[in-house]
Amino acid sequence: MKITVEEDKCCAGGQCVLAAPEVFDQRDEDGIVVLLTDTPDSGQYDAVREAAQICPAACIHVTEN
Repeated sequence: MKITVEEDKCCAGGQCVLAAPEVFDQRDEDGIVVLLTDTPDSGQYDAVREAAQICPAACIHVTEN
């Protein structure tokens, strides 16, 4: 799995952090998404897929290998 994010589309909703806190964080100053790892462990795949699905800005993109 490979993850990319479009920071310029992020609306700082924080849903990604709630769904997958090991993979996503938010910048302190404006809440924009921070990708902690673009290749998560397989145990995190379901959480990452959920984060991408619930992102209100649809700025998280997941590519399955």
